[in-house]
Amino acid sequence: MSELRALLTPVGLELLDALGPIESTAEVARAVSRLRAAGHSPELVSAVVGQAHLRAKAKAKFGDFAARMLFTRAGLEQATRLGVAARHAQRMRAAGVESVADLGCGIGGDALAFAGAGLEVSAVDADEVTAAIAAYNLAPFGSAVRHGAAEDADLPSAGSGRHAIWMDPARRTPGHSETRRVSADDYSPSLDWAFELASRVPTGIKLGPGHDRDGLPADAEAQWVSADGSVVELVLWTGILARDGVRRAAMVIRGERTHELTAGADAEDAPVRELGAYLHEPDGAVIRARLIGDVARSLDAGMLDNHIAYLTSDAALTSPFVQSFRVRETMPANPKAISAVLRADRIGTLEIKKRGMDIDPAAFRRKLTLKGDQAATLILTRVGDQRMAILADRVAAAS
Repeated sequence: MSELRALLTPVGLELLDALGPIESTAEVARAVSRLRAAGHSPELVSAVVGQAHLRAKAKAKFGDFAARMLFTRAGLEQATRLGVAARHAQRMRAAGVESVADLGCGIGGDALAFAGAGLEVSAVDADEVTAAIAAYNLAPFGSAVRHGAAEDADLPSAGSGRHAIWMDPARRTPGHSETRRVSADDYSPSLDWAFELASRVPTGIKLGPGHDRDGLPADAEAQWVSADGSVVELVLWTGILARDGVRRAAMVIRGERTHELTAGADAEDAPVRELGAYLHEPDGAVIRARLIGDVARSLDAGMLDNHIAYLTSDAALTSPFVQSFRVRETMPANPKAISAVLRADRIGTLEIKKRGMDIDPAAFRRKLTLKGDQAATLILTRVGDQRMAILADRVAAAS
């Protein structure tokens, strides 16, 4: 807290803005030495240089907005990407929501998007430092930020269509990963409390995308979101924020374009068929939403194996919900057989993908012969009891 007090002064903020973003560890060391030599206190130097380094990292999530925001390391890690948060705000606006209570606002990433969309925002966070940082980030919008527990916040009345709740429950487990499987015990406030509130008031709840599906409320819409190839979150929507007849959704964001697949339930898998001219890898959001079968039918494709999330077809079709590969040839999944093919095709640059096989791609690569000026993708997978290697070429993804 002492570092934050030193930073949140005219001198501290001016020094931070003058310093600019710091990209590397070497730049951090140089900046610390320069500022200490200029006579600044250790607390101020630590706070300013730390924030400058976090601003550089935050640009991937917040773009140019990062240059005027403050962060904590944990808060940045858990924060929603601004482009994703903006889509959440659009959903709320489309549902007629006018105000949002952000319970567990973190550094204010979601609240920033809500306020930017014209919604009235009140926010609360249980961590005093994080709440102070959120207040700074939201100051241009005049949004109220309070330090306190989500359970003690003033909430909109049940059944009021103009008001909604947003929750991003804090992960208790250190080293949170966006794709790690987490359980109800990993969150604060408790998910029992969050789900009960969501049953009464229109709510969006952000969870880790690996959250146990068996623990999801049956009457909520579950939307998995991927951004530029990475599955970043699962959001549960209730009340007027949930769409009629939709219980499973996969939102795929590629650059500025958004594509979405929705269904009333998990999709039935497509039949298994032999490997054709093309192999398709469904987007991670599609896999987690269990809508692979719907994508397969849209491509006139089949499953390569009942238990493996690869599709295959003979037609050269593309979809924003899959990455497609043109099959060159197949071979046994052993380094000797694969190296023979790589030499014949003069493959020197090789991408390795795998599903259904317990191997380390980096270790497997060291066993291969890679010499030549050509590039390809090697897909290691299993069909029934057979371990198969597929040499293929990437097909340009649909935009």
